Amino acid sequence: MTKALIIGGGIAGPVTAVALQRAGIESVVYEAYRANTGTAGAFLTVAVNGLDALRALDLHRPVMDMGFSTRTIDLVSGTGKRLGVIPIGGVLPDGTTTHTIKRADLYRVLHEATQSRGIEVQHGKRLVEAEVLANGGVTACFEDGTRATGDLLIGADGIHSRTRRIIDPAAPDPRHLGLGNVGGFTRTAAVSMAPGAYVMTFGKRAFFGYVVHPSGETWWFANPPSAPTMRRRDLVAPTSDQWKARLIDLFADDAGPSVEIIRSTPELVGGTDQYDLPRVPRWYRGSMIIIGDAAHAASPSSGQGASMAIEDALVLAKCLRDLSEPAAAFTAFERLRRPRVERVVAFGARSSSNKAPGSVGRVIRDLLAPFFLKLIARQSQDWLFGYHVEWDDRVRLGERTR
Repeated sequence: MTKALIIGGGIAGPVTAVALQRAGIESVVYEAYRANTGTAGAFLTVAVNGLDALRALDLHRPVMDMGFSTRTIDLVSGTGKRLGVIPIGGVLPDGTTTHTIKRADLYRVLHEATQSRGIEVQHGKRLVEAEVLANGGVTACFEDGTRATGDLLIGADGIHSRTRRIIDPAAPDPRHLGLGNVGGFTRTAAVSMAPGAYVMTFGKRAFFGYVVHPSGETWWFANPPSAPTMRRRDLVAPTSDQWKARLIDLFADDAGPSVEIIRSTPELVGGTDQYDLPRVPRWYRGSMIIIGDAAHAASPSSGQGASMAIEDALVLAKCLRDLSEPAAAFTAFERLRRPRVERVVAFGARSSSNKAPGSVGRVIRDLLAPFFLKLIARQSQDWLFGYHVEWDDRVRLGERTR
């Protein structure tokens, strides 16, 4: 039986392990962190296309049970002007909608799935090097001095992927998007929205969004301006109170409940910069390949990061199931996935640029936004949300994405 070494235990790694198991391929997941803290972000959306892909692995229900349905985004300006409403993915034939879930809960659900199916996950295993062997296999070397050998290595280690650099030392660095990401959870009388509908504000100096959980708790995020300085691990991270003071100042002149939401939040989560990867020229070399954010990270504004990783996992497992040689499987995977994921990355980059357009651009955006939102509402979003991976279909070398 083929054995895969999966680097990364976030979203793409565990889903890939489950998909490979269904394809008859053994795997071990190697996670750099010692515990599944899920503190890289407060919450995220799993779009209907991501939930549809999880259905093939019988993982969609536990993810949906831990999250809640979110169908629309109500966009407003910093002055309080309502710009329009856009849907988040529509509704699948069985009634499935896009769901919002805490990142920590999503991590936990996926790792419980690997445990219940007997898939090994090793923690504290940070990849430092990998070598393709003469027999076509691969050896991974970890920071703690241990090694692991398998038939192939799958890098699901995120936007700052070490695997990407091992495959191609000239691989591009992530592109800084000029925005940060911070958020939290609170209960406040300042919000009276019904559950499940996002409200997002194009503030005068920063972008703010919130949604109400069915319990009445408000989940929120902010995208303050951010400039690349040095590696984050070299910085002294601001405290929660320092973040709150900065955000309250940024949103002080905006209409709406953003300041009260921030002020009432006990502890803020996140405080990271936003990046994307417009194009990674090389996804694989020999028996090593990258997937998910390691290969094609989209801005969080796309709402598709988790879903793209889930789709990748399913498609790669199919390719490895149906094509006996890794080189053939990797070639087919890239042909099937690259056009779609790069379109999603471009879509996310456009969405991010609208969040911080400058003073003149902000006025123009707010004037034209209602027109463009009506236009978007009339256009089909099937290319984004209607993507379906049919597990039982066989993969052929010349097949292209649909």
